[in-house]
Amino acid sequence: MTTKNAISSLESHTGYWLRFVSNHVSHAFRHKVESRGVTVAEWVVLRALFDAAETSPSKLAESIGVTRGTVSKLVDRLSAKHLVTCRAEKWDRRYQTVNLTSSGRRLVPALAALADENDEEFFGHLDSAERFALISTLRNIVERRGLRGAPVE
Repeated sequence: MTTKNAISSLESHTGYWLRFVSNHVSHAFRHKVESRGVTVAEWVVLRALFDAAETSPSKLAESIGVTRGTVSKLVDRLSAKHLVTCRAEKWDRRYQTVNLTSSGRRLVPALAALADENDEEFFGHLDSAERFALISTLRNIVERRGLRGAPVE
């Protein structure tokens, strides 16, 4: 009689629990920001531009860890919503700068408040040491694995 190799249960995998929580956190946040007329990916761009002021699409792409093509599409969508402007330089039409409009600049704090609210809903029960430990552990994984790219989807 042969013995079957025991296989680990689904619930024994850290990745299972990480994805489980991440899906719920992301889903709730997506609904919050979409109620304000933007996607999570657009929020990431808006938040990056809030700190960067005026920047080039390539620098923006690098800062949030996505491709230039992805940023181009996001900037186009945000421009159509009148939340950013994209301006070609007079000295070289190939060089562009992206900036928040006044509407975009007003929207970012409201979206940041939604992000804070979402964090509080999911992680508010953790004391400061637990929250610090969770963030430190996740950052350690990101650094050790050399992970890049903003969590936009």
